[in-house]
Amino acid sequence: MAMRTQRKGRSKAHRSAMKRPSGVKTKPSAPSNNGAAWDGQRQAWKQRYAAAKERPDLYPFTISGVPIKPLYTSEDLAAMDPARDLGFPGEFPYTRGVHTTMYRGRMFTMRQFSGFATPRESNARYHRLLAAGQTGLSIAFDNPTIMGYDSDHPKAHGEVGRCGVAVDSLRDMEILLDGIDPGAISTSMTINGPASIMFAFYLANAEKRGVPFANLRGTLQNDILKEYIAQKCWCFPPRPSLRIIVDLIEFATKRVPQWNTISVSGYHIREAGSTAAQELAFTIADGFTYVEECVKRGMNVDDFAPRLSFFWNSHLDFFEEIAKLRAARRIWARHMRERYGAKKPASWLMRFHTQTAGCSLWDKQPENNIVRTAFEALAGVLGGTQSLHTNSMDETIALPSDKAVKIALRTQQIIAHELGVTETIDPLAGSYYVESLTNTLEAQAEDYFRRIEAMGGVVAGIEQGFFQREIGRAAYQYQQEMERKQRVIVGVNEYVEPDEKLEIPILMISDEVEEEQKRAIAEVKRTRDDRACTAALRALTAAARTAPGQANLMEKILDAARAYATEGEIRNAMREVFGDYVESSEF
Repeated sequence: MAMRTQRKGRSKAHRSAMKRPSGVKTKPSAPSNNGAAWDGQRQAWKQRYAAAKERPDLYPFTISGVPIKPLYTSEDLAAMDPARDLGFPGEFPYTRGVHTTMYRGRMFTMRQFSGFATPRESNARYHRLLAAGQTGLSIAFDNPTIMGYDSDHPKAHGEVGRCGVAVDSLRDMEILLDGIDPGAISTSMTINGPASIMFAFYLANAEKRGVPFANLRGTLQNDILKEYIAQKCWCFPPRPSLRIIVDLIEFATKRVPQWNTISVSGYHIREAGSTAAQELAFTIADGFTYVEECVKRGMNVDDFAPRLSFFWNSHLDFFEEIAKLRAARRIWARHMRERYGAKKPASWLMRFHTQTAGCSLWDKQPENNIVRTAFEALAGVLGGTQSLHTNSMDETIALPSDKAVKIALRTQQIIAHELGVTETIDPLAGSYYVESLTNTLEAQAEDYFRRIEAMGGVVAGIEQGFFQREIGRAAYQYQQEMERKQRVIVGVNEYVEPDEKLEIPILMISDEVEEEQKRAIAEVKRTRDDRACTAALRALTAAARTAPGQANLMEKILDAARAYATEGEIRNAMREVFGDYVESSEF
């Protein structure tokens, strides 16, 4: 940071002198080849390459199966119109980024996904991360919380605090965010089925601290469709779940205007084994569905669309990931303007968070994961992400240790400040290969959109098992390529160390965490106003019985949160009406 401050303080004369090295001519020289000469050189090279031998281990396909040519030239971009397909940063179709200045104006947010054990222990880690330079919070919840179960539920046994933090009531949210001003820091919450409940806890905590809802900034994942497609953590069937999401969007649009109401997530679709094209297509199709559901409710697209955001996976195929992110912005912008009639440029923007690929990490030679993560994070930055999470080297073994988390954060800081990749905008634009990949992935996504529309939309596709089958085939293909060593994984299927010993610290979660959370729930129930809590829960059930649009469930959920109802109690109040969802088997 010191160097950046020094640069800003340089004199105008100094900056002028820095524009070019002395003795370098700025007048462009005339082209040395005309078109005919260039064509001749190209054909001669092709002949020489055809006569040469390729590596016996060469497997010229991206992870998504896109064939990789030995060389890309202007021929591959003959149909490309720079004005139509690229534009400029901050201008339609946003291929080159959503902001005019990109990282020259504002660095990407370093938002490490974190949460474990009890709210008190996670709060201590948040304070350490913020002190180390993290610039936003990202809350990871444990599996019972993600599924809508309280820590004292039989189905929660053995899972409390293991893969994230346990949050059972407003009291837990108060402890989790103790000493952190919700009006001063942006917070992301990775929660879907019970997203409305966690949002209510967050809002009620801010309210108690005197922070107006209008001052709150952050993001809810709140993407239930990808749960049915990939992660499999839901509370209710698809159609009532969509009703709750639309209620939340409607509520937040009016009362929490700076909050990103959905982070439409491709991350878990990719973690389940999809290709980059499938991640791109299925995620954006989910986004289209949320837009359509809100419009059906009677909402104006330009009122809610600017607060929709996205969440992408950055995998190991470096150039393909960059191309995917560039294509995503272009696809979203075109459809929002041309298909959904959005008038505001803010409605055309695809703002997104990126996380490096957890599924690319291994428990073998785990220090290698630091290197994998660094390249994946670099792809996210070169692809123009607005915020970034870098996975820790030990995440295939346990929740990350403090040391591993700090290395992951330092990885982001090195990319931001030492490599020079944030000094110019979209530096790979014009690359024959990157632009060709961008076009290819866009075309594959559009083909999927047509198929999804023909089957009746995303919900129909979920009910028919379409997405699950497509991802399953892609995951199987990748596994076969690994087993045949067509894809070399260093330390896993090649360069293996048979007698390897684990030499990194591992974070262990004590069984006492579950007992502590059970005691906390009992204390909340003992000290709250039971009559007020029961009344709030009954009002929520009554509202759930009404037709969509007649009563906003978010208002009733917030009332229950204020009364210190637990997550499980709030879920059950709606479950009485909406029931459960059981997925049909596809394999």
